[in-house]
Amino acid sequence: MADATAKRMKVVDVPQPGGPEALVLAERPVPEPGRGEVLIKVAAAGLNRADVLQRRGFYPSPSGAPSYPGLEVSGTIDALGAGVTEFKAGDAVCALLAGGGYAEYCRVDAGQVLPIPGSLDMIQAAALPEAMFTVWSNVFVFGRLQQGETLLVHGGSSGIGVTAIQLAAVLGHTVFATAGSSDKCRFCESLGARRAIDYKTEDFVAEIGKETAGRGVNVVLDMVGGSYVARNLQVLATEGRLVMIATQGGAKGEVDVMRIMQQRLVITGSTLRPRSAEFKRAIRDQLLEHVWPLLAAGRIRPVVDSVFALAEAGKAHARMEGGEHKGKIILQAI
Repeated sequence: MADATAKRMKVVDVPQPGGPEALVLAERPVPEPGRGEVLIKVAAAGLNRADVLQRRGFYPSPSGAPSYPGLEVSGTIDALGAGVTEFKAGDAVCALLAGGGYAEYCRVDAGQVLPIPGSLDMIQAAALPEAMFTVWSNVFVFGRLQQGETLLVHGGSSGIGVTAIQLAAVLGHTVFATAGSSDKCRFCESLGARRAIDYKTEDFVAEIGKETAGRGVNVVLDMVGGSYVARNLQVLATEGRLVMIATQGGAKGEVDVMRIMQQRLVITGSTLRPRSAEFKRAIRDQLLEHVWPLLAAGRIRPVVDSVFALAEAGKAHARMEGGEHKGKIILQAI
């Protein structure tokens, strides 16, 4: 793209932390891709809990990333930085970002970019990167979910949840989930969960005990933390793994050390945003090998809850914070 720095673009920024109304339209220069990077003309951006935390002032962009939110986009390659040979201008892609997706253009390391699989459109593709990178790295890499093992997914109707349920189920695993209403539970079961538990009216520890004849599950994917930590350990089978990816219920929880020792349990966790470009490229390559063919064949699908215009980012955030959504909320840039 000729003279990219002379062009301006619309972005959604957060001049001061606050509620959804803190998100405002602004103008910024169109970025220019550096070595190993591509410039994407953004069609759509996915919303994530991290965006809400950033808007509130609790999760600033890492060094080198734009100040405005947005961790995943879909769009078309507009320009290539030096050394990029795996893409060409005009390619339809989706990408994982460290920030800056709430914009008409973004730049990103080419190792975090994937082709849009199958016949998915731009809205659907914007729902893929963050959830797919997160689920694959945490459930299958850190959690080491093996053939024949069982998985419990908390927040089953969230963007991460619907991805984890579908992917584990299609790969042959027995999946359980928790969600906050009977409607959301049935939704999770329609995606492949053998049993979804309404955490507002049921005790997931007792229910998992019944469903597994007291054995427990092999892996728990938890985005709650807090009081769930002790209860998660109670539902793990011997040599089970608890994988923590968020702290919506609190950053501290109590653990039964004797249980960990006696059952040889593993507690692990991660955040994706600050990981290196090399790590993200490695996960990208694994997704291309193991997951993208499933998407292209329609065996798993992105679940889009709702779509808002870029200028309506505040309304989109309000919907996420309201907790009624099922699947991903998307901002449409064009």
